[in-house]
Amino acid sequence: MTVRRLEAPQLRSAADELADLLTDTVADGASIGFLAPLARTAAVDWWRERADAVAAGHLAVWAAPRDGRIIGTVSLAFPGKPNSRHRAELVKLMVHREARGEGLGRRLLTVAEDAAVAAGITLLHLDTETDSPAEHLYRSTGWTRAGVIPDYAASPDGVLRPTTLYYKRVGTGVDGRLGATDGPRR
Repeated sequence: MTVRRLEAPQLRSAADELADLLTDTVADGASIGFLAPLARTAAVDWWRERADAVAAGHLAVWAAPRDGRIIGTVSLAFPGKPNSRHRAELVKLMVHREARGEGLGRRLLTVAEDAAVAAGITLLHLDTETDSPAEHLYRSTGWTRAGVIPDYAASPDGVLRPTTLYYKRVGTGVDGRLGATDGPRR
């Protein structure tokens, strides 16, 4: 399965396809920051707004195309603070309902983890709805559960649900310290 990184112009061009994936994911009940029903125009706008963050190097987005449409995506968000350049947040891992169970989620996760290592990242973190299908993926790929926050976010149907925080150490650090100019190069 091909997974490709999207630069800002490519992200803008793919916003319609990414919006289809996003609306499908929300319609299926995944708690990824949106309430149902998610209007397609709002989903397109949301993806287009991400292009500036990609151009600035604050966000990296990968997409998995198949048969002329995007069926999966994952992103890494890089914090801008000097004391946090060693970490990134894994965000918006989505797989279209029609492509689930084929290993695409695991493939997208591996791509993001490998890219994080290549960028000098040594710590990844994420949050996901507690007891969601995504939790199995993270646990089975070596992510460590850090804790649960009750009533953290509303599910697409508006019900407050707990969120589980996970982290994963990736890459290697020299001594666990960042110097004044050290940190990942993006």
